[in-house]
Amino acid sequence: MLDFLAYIFFSVLLPLVGVSFLGWAAFRLWVHYIQQDFISGIEWVLLEIVPPREVLRSPKAMELFLTNALYHWSNKGGVEEYWQGAVWFWHSLEIASLEGQVHFYIRTASRLKSLVETQMYAQYPQAQVKLAEDYTLAVDRITDESAWNLWGCEFKLTKPEAYPIRTYVDYGLDKDPKEEYKVDPVSSVIELFSSIGPGEQMWSQVVIKPPKKKYHTSGTWFGHHDWVKESEITLEKLLKPYTNIKKQANNPNEFAMETRTPDKFKPIVDGMTKKVLKLGFETGVRICYVAKKENFNMSNRRNMRLLWRQYESPSLNGFARFNSTQADAYGTNFIASWLLLSKAKIMRLADRMLEEYRERAFFYLPLRHAIHFPWPISPYIFPNYFHHKTFMLNVEELATLWHFPGQILKVPTLERIESKEAAPPPNLPT
Repeated sequence: MLDFLAYIFFSVLLPLVGVSFLGWAAFRLWVHYIQQDFISGIEWVLLEIVPPREVLRSPKAMELFLTNALYHWSNKGGVEEYWQGAVWFWHSLEIASLEGQVHFYIRTASRLKSLVETQMYAQYPQAQVKLAEDYTLAVDRITDESAWNLWGCEFKLTKPEAYPIRTYVDYGLDKDPKEEYKVDPVSSVIELFSSIGPGEQMWSQVVIKPPKKKYHTSGTWFGHHDWVKESEITLEKLLKPYTNIKKQANNPNEFAMETRTPDKFKPIVDGMTKKVLKLGFETGVRICYVAKKENFNMSNRRNMRLLWRQYESPSLNGFARFNSTQADAYGTNFIASWLLLSKAKIMRLADRMLEEYRERAFFYLPLRHAIHFPWPISPYIFPNYFHHKTFMLNVEELATLWHFPGQILKVPTLERIESKEAAPPPNLPT
């Protein structure tokens, strides 16, 4: 009997499993190859948005811009996705300070340029949209021999993505208060970015794409659901201790569910419920402080990171530093520090951060991001201690992170435009 079972295992099951695994691996490699080939053919443009002198609208206008210009959710057929390698375009919302001069940028596919322009003018008629050179190209590789040094990090959420961050609504900006009463979180960013001097740069990017993220449905083999359903599941788990299911007295086969939410949880439930009422984007966030080696100020890396605390609510969500180029992912562990925190490794991490910022990389990543080796093997094979974290933010949260400040912010190094450039009237005599 044992001989027969061994025969079945080695002659039937093992070859079947091996062929299935090879087929799956070949399929994954093929999809990766054709996607990278498709991505290499995308022409990108960097658009600078010069805000108007007077921004009278609340960030609600930016919500509408993000929805109309950048939310390109669609279903792709099997030929498009698995033969042509078609991917959904991603976009980068950026604020950059070049020696104290602050600029707003959007990096997107060239075929979407006219749509971005028209929708920006629709919400901000006095703004100006113009093509710009990629400011990151002025910085060469980060090595011992280069003139530049770089610190950077990415962010992840402190709680499940169903919990919202603190938004402009929490700051009262949805009510369009008078300028002297506005409390705008983006003003803090502009002030810090404008304070740096010669040889220094500060970069911030929020990379987004339509939500294609899938979550495994518990209790199924291959079932999955979207981020809205995942948020509902998270909310149900939160309220489960306060939910009571009773049989109906007149019909034992029917049940009634009653949830008594404690007062302390009501703001949390309200925030989680409102988050899924607006369109969401899969999001990645990255910041960098770049400077000539003789101008590099260690305090500025801390200052940049601390700015993101203004979006945090202890009972809801916030941002936590992740994938820092300090290579301190393993804390103060002596062995980890001794093995991993060499100057060469930190330089490699900084150069990797520069490359991925320049590529606006969070989605459809190179193959090395698909291979997960456990620590401490991974840092020696791929100098990228952790893999990117993306999460869902809705348009209200994104508009909080990236919108134009009001005129109360008097920063001379933030370029503004007095009036929109217009074409001559069509009825002029020739």
